[in-house]
Order: sequence, then C-alpha cells, then structure tokens
Amino acid sequence: MTPLLEVSGLFVNYGAIAALRGISFQVHAGQVVCLIGANGAGKSTTINTLSGLIKPRYGSIRFDGRAIAGMRADRVTGLGLIQVPEGRQIIATLSVEENLEMGAYRRRDRAAIRQDIEAVFERFPRLQERRRQKAGSLSGGEQQMLAVGRALLARPKLLMLDEPSMGLAPLLVNEIFEIIRSIKDEDKTILLVEQNARKALDVADYAFILERGLIVHHGPAASVREDTSIVEAYLG
Repeated sequence: MTPLLEVSGLFVNYGAIAALRGISFQVHAGQVVCLIGANGAGKSTTINTLSGLIKPRYGSIRFDGRAIAGMRADRVTGLGLIQVPEGRQIIATLSVEENLEMGAYRRRDRAAIRQDIEAVFERFPRLQERRRQKAGSLSGGEQQMLAVGRALLARPKLLMLDEPSMGLAPLLVNEIFEIIRSIKDEDKTILLVEQNARKALDVADYAFILERGLIVHHGPAASVREDTSIVEAYLG
C-alpha cells in the first residue's frame, strides 16, 4: 500500500548545525504515528519542514502522491496536510467561533462549514459555552481544544499535532490524549510529535524515536512500550 506521507533522506540545517540528518519514515492512511524524543532531538523541526515552514537541505517528502519538499506552507495546507503548532497559536483577540472560522478560510462551502463548527462544539462543549468569548481568555487546555478544532475545520487528510500536551496540568494532559484517541477512532490520520512518550505510545499505532536528528529506533507502538532498553532511555 502506498503511504499517505513518505519522507526519505531528509536533511535540515540551521546554519552550520545539522538539525535532521537523513531521516526517513512513512505514515499510512488511518494510522497514528508518533515521533518521540528529548528536547532538541528534531521533532518540531521535522513537523515544521513537512508543513513548509522550513526548507530542507536535501531529501524527499511525498504527500498524497505529490512531491512537497520546499513547497510554500500555504500550498501544503491546501493539499490537506494541517498542523496544530506547538504553543497553539490561536488568535487571542478573536472569539472562539472566529478562530474556528479561520481554520476554514480556504473553503467556500458555507453550509458545510457551519455544520463542521457545530460538530467541533459538540466534541468540545466547553468551547460552545465560550463561543463568543475572546480566545485569549481561555485556559491552556481550552486553547489546545480550540487549536485542534480549528485544524479540523480545514478537513485535514493528515493532522499533525506538535507537542499538544506541553504546559498542561496532568488532568488536562489526559483529556487531550482522550481527544486524540477520539479523532483516531474516526479513522483520521495523525502524525503526533510529543515529549510525553508514554502517552504518545498509548495512543499511537507506530513510533519513531529521534535522537540528535536521527531516527534511532522504530516499530509498532506496543512493541516499543515493551522494549526495556527504550523504556529506560526514553520513558524513565
């Protein structure tokens, strides 16, 4: 089966510093794939390169049958490769509902957009209660829900989540991963970049472990969880 996303020999530099050193991986439709590793391993660099925010030095990225390495970010988004960025980056001065509408800015099917917004509110009742409220007044967990909802309004073929649990209290971390699980149950394809390795492996189908810009281990998430050397090195 042809993968939805195929990354081959990807190199990225920040000046003289090699951030990614020839990584290769695949994501198939309907899978949840996680990239895990310590700070500085190259996780966010990978996802930002896929999004078109960073241009690779070398390597191939194919998404849904198209070569996209070096493609502008707006064109990548138009193909259905949608990122929920680290730090959420909601628009604080706009209302919750206006932020959701921004996720559908490329769409013209107004009736379907309204249906999708209501579906987000059904998924996230707290956002519905705050639909007219300024997004900047939301809690961290609510802002993460809004960022995910905004991405869903773009109707992604592949949803990329960059550190969705960062900065959240443990109870909210659990809630965010339940949301990821519910999206997975709808057969959506997800690439999850996450420092919380245990949580990521619990929800993922397949895992790649990054260390200093290299993939040092990969395998089915269940097998990675049971590998004692991986547990000791990455899960504490």
